[in-house]
Amino acid sequence: MADVVVVIGAGLIGQAIARRVGAGRHVLLADLRAANAAAAAEALRDAGFGAGTAAVDVASRESVRDLARDAAGRGAVAAVVHAAGVSPSQAPPDAILRVDLYGTAVVLEEFGDVVAPGGAGVVIASQSGHRLGALSAEDDCALATTPADDLLDVPLLDGVDDPLRAYQLAKRANVLRVQAEAVRWAARGARLNAISPGIVITPLARDELSGPRGEGYRRMLELSPAGRAGTPDEIATVGALLLGPDGAFIHGSDVLVDGGVTASWFYGPLAPGGA
Repeated sequence: MADVVVVIGAGLIGQAIARRVGAGRHVLLADLRAANAAAAAEALRDAGFGAGTAAVDVASRESVRDLARDAAGRGAVAAVVHAAGVSPSQAPPDAILRVDLYGTAVVLEEFGDVVAPGGAGVVIASQSGHRLGALSAEDDCALATTPADDLLDVPLLDGVDDPLRAYQLAKRANVLRVQAEAVRWAARGARLNAISPGIVITPLARDELSGPRGEGYRRMLELSPAGRAGTPDEIATVGALLLGPDGAFIHGSDVLVDGGVTASWFYGPLAPGGA
């Protein structure tokens, strides 16, 4: 049996990473929408990759557990790419917290039980988590270590009624969960890291750029050092590093790949009072 690459969220970033690390392996594309997974699998098969599909709802532990068992039944789980999520323009706060925060925690718990020795995982977080103000040490610890099934009851999340705030908290939590879970994954001989992309041209990004916050996002791009949005393949370059042998000394880290938006947000023209 070939080693298995699991891609949760069959969007453009997940597909791009699969193309970098999936040669000679079985790529299992899982998505809430079966049609999305099927289309992605067909594109990969047309390019010479072995690919299969599965349905998954990351907001359901039972669904994620079934996916993990399915993946392990196909071969050694050598790579896990968690790229599923919803944005502030796509969902209300409670859905963002269920999918982006709770769902990620469940994926890391369940796949931490099946990932193969020598395997690796990468979570797609977001630059947005880096623009959230500092949290207390207690809040950081709660987001990092509270069992997933109790995570939505953390006091910090009480009364969160703004989609952007929910998204930023979820993405900050993703990075903290990766740090904590990386220790557990290492006990199995596996690695776990995160990538925090900036604005990358995908359907999700197009929703944001045309949504109520679109003007602000376009300003971010204009005033960032890169002066443009990123591409899924640029994120995949970092994903391949984190999932491959050249990333062997990288555990529990988050790589911010945002064209310098965060740098400009704190120290450049995007800072309050800037141009």
